[in-house]
Amino acid sequence: MKTSPELVAEVRKTINEISTAELKDKLQHGETIVIDVREPGEYASGHIATSVNFPRGVLEMKIHTHPAVGYECDTLQAMKELNKHELFLVCQSGGRSAFATEALQRLGFSKVTSVAGGMKDWQDQGFEIVKPS
Repeated sequence: MKTSPELVAEVRKTINEISTAELKDKLQHGETIVIDVREPGEYASGHIATSVNFPRGVLEMKIHTHPAVGYECDTLQAMKELNKHELFLVCQSGGRSAFATEALQRLGFSKVTSVAGGMKDWQDQGFEIVKPS
């Protein structure tokens, strides 16, 4: 048996991670695709301005519908087009995004990175979030 933190630690050895500060820098220097894997209610409570919400539970089934490739009707072609971009996955604390990163790697995504510390760290750093009005 393993605890959730032990399993997350194992997964982190197999994926790429960046800090929230590194993500903020990337957001300021060009087109960056951020996927928020939290539940819709969590996303609505505050999210990174350019992020798109794909909850962890449906990520693998819905990734091909990302707005960056929304014009593609062929699922595999859409995934190939999306794989040309760097994808940054964020959750509340970094655990779900680590698992989601691993899952996308298994689907064949090669430029996918988890954001360590997640939205909790993003907010602790005082970085801007968007809340619906």
